[in-house]
Amino acid sequence: MKKLFLTAIFTGCLATANAGLSEGFAALEAKNYVLAHNEFMQLAKLGDATAQNILGMMYERGLGVSQDAVKAVSWFRKAAEQGNAIAQDNLGRMYENGQGAQQDYAQAVFWYRKAAEQGNAIAQSNLGVMYDSGRGVPKDAIQAVSWYRKSAEQGNAIAQHNLGAMYENARGVAQDFTQAVSWYRKAAEQNFAKAQSNLGVMYLLGQGVPQDYVQAASWFHKAAELGNADAQQNLGALYYFGQGMQQDFAQAANWFRKAAEQDNSIAQFNLGIMHQLGQGMQQDYTQAANFFRKAAKQGSAPAQSNLGMMYQKGLGVPQDYAQAVSWYRKAAEQGNSPAQFNLGVMYQLGKGVQKDMVVAYALFSLVTVEASSEQAKTKEIVLSAMNPTQIEAARRLGIEIAKPANLVNALEAYFKKVQ
Repeated sequence: MKKLFLTAIFTGCLATANAGLSEGFAALEAKNYVLAHNEFMQLAKLGDATAQNILGMMYERGLGVSQDAVKAVSWFRKAAEQGNAIAQDNLGRMYENGQGAQQDYAQAVFWYRKAAEQGNAIAQSNLGVMYDSGRGVPKDAIQAVSWYRKSAEQGNAIAQHNLGAMYENARGVAQDFTQAVSWYRKAAEQNFAKAQSNLGVMYLLGQGVPQDYVQAASWFHKAAELGNADAQQNLGALYYFGQGMQQDFAQAANWFRKAAEQDNSIAQFNLGIMHQLGQGMQQDYTQAANFFRKAAKQGSAPAQSNLGMMYQKGLGVPQDYAQAVSWYRKAAEQGNSPAQFNLGVMYQLGKGVQKDMVVAYALFSLVTVEASSEQAKTKEIVLSAMNPTQIEAARRLGIEIAKPANLVNALEAYFKKVQ
């Protein structure tokens, strides 16, 4: 799970500011960074840990000075070695990200732990992520939950969200959708967009709460307005299907587009469908193919399948059977049934590939959903054109290509054998 880093410089420091620091803080608040730097530098040279930490922040961000991550690390270290928890967390973050020092997850964990053990909520959350991802420490979901909880109970929105995700996905704790909703809600109420999006999903699916499309739409909208791509996609889907609101293709396309611009592959695929069908917009096969391609390049099997169809039929792109086969193959490898069947048709007809009834029938046998009458008829036509030896070969090949992610390898092995 992704982690957002917050320095919380001012929150921790203002509470401990003494008269010697007041002028520096006043300058910071006035955005007179040069004056602030001078004030804090005087105190930092005298060993004041708070001033040293602030100087680290100023060098990290280039406030009143040239941005210099190495100097930032140097000042964070001086403060951290004096036990300043905020500086310890900041130094850990610099090591984690490889800013101003060589990336070193073990060192990141070392400094996060020092700050976390002093009760620093941000460091506790960050340490939880390190355990969650197994960076700098052995992966340990139980430890991750423990540190997330310590941070979450102090009100840290990131930790609250992450703890909710642990409950939702049964990682380090027993699966408990009610607890997941509770922690997502705490983070969502602090305007943490990812938690708002996830809370919307819980309402959408009725997990931990009664299914409620209106509530789902409400939380998706909050997160979508904050720029969360998943929420934008989900909000678009609710508008598309008219769930929790009146069906509105124009609004659906609007939110799909916002998510697609952030490379959300589901939204890109959905925009492709809307352009293909002319829903909420003028029918445009070229734009449909464009959005299918964007999603397909990210590995979306439905988009790869549809892009293959566009090439097969010459819709929005020049007709190109070889390209159709290429995209069908990518989708079929992922278990996409329409692509598996269509790839079989290409082998049946010898379009973009050498005609091969054995491969065609083997691919037809992969279709796990109930076959349409047309698909069933096509399969019977191929079967009627095969001899017993070919039927047995197709059966054996079907077993091999049905193995997860083995379609391409199985086909390569088959063609080497029959050459």
